[in-house]
Amino acid sequence: MQNSDKASVAPKPARGRPRAFDRDAALSAATRLFWQKGYAATSISDLTEAMGIGSPSLYAAFGSKEALYGEALRYYGENYEAMVWGGFNAALTGRAAVEALLMDSAAALTGSSGRTEPLGCMVTLSAVGSEGHAELGEIVKSARGVGLARLKERLSRAVREGELTDAADIDGLARFAMAVQNGMSVMARDGASRDELEAVARHTMAGWDDRTKA
Repeated sequence: MQNSDKASVAPKPARGRPRAFDRDAALSAATRLFWQKGYAATSISDLTEAMGIGSPSLYAAFGSKEALYGEALRYYGENYEAMVWGGFNAALTGRAAVEALLMDSAAALTGSSGRTEPLGCMVTLSAVGSEGHAELGEIVKSARGVGLARLKERLSRAVREGELTDAADIDGLARFAMAVQNGMSVMARDGASRDELEAVARHTMAGWDDRTKA
């Protein structure tokens, strides 16, 4: 709102001028909505209501629903992945890294980390690749691939450091851990508790030890 020396009431904005809004706050709201409902089930009216803006402002700021979803995936990674991957990144061994990933996932995916986000993982639960949105599907596929690549790199490091033998099936072990973590996300969305998912993590690590012992 601008001041005026000639009138005690500020002039109204010109017709068609987008309403000012907090872009990051709007993106946060859109991310949570996509996370909860998925891409296809989220309408433009759902988005504008959650974001507190009109559709002209949405299109002016983000371009399209598809582009907004792409930004939401980026925002999700930047703001939420540390809840799941922080312990993994800090772990001193490959085994500890995998265990941290699964135990932290049990907490984060079930909303047990002191926050109120939707249950499960937005990336894991996304179905845009099978909803006729090929470009978005590739973006989601790439996002899912990041976790697998991290696991492969950490386990390769475990081989270099002598924790795992040269004969260790790095690809298979990484996919095993990722498949369990993805399954935990689905279970969390279906209502599994933190304790239940921590039990999954413990059984997984017991199996891990059987598969990795020399």
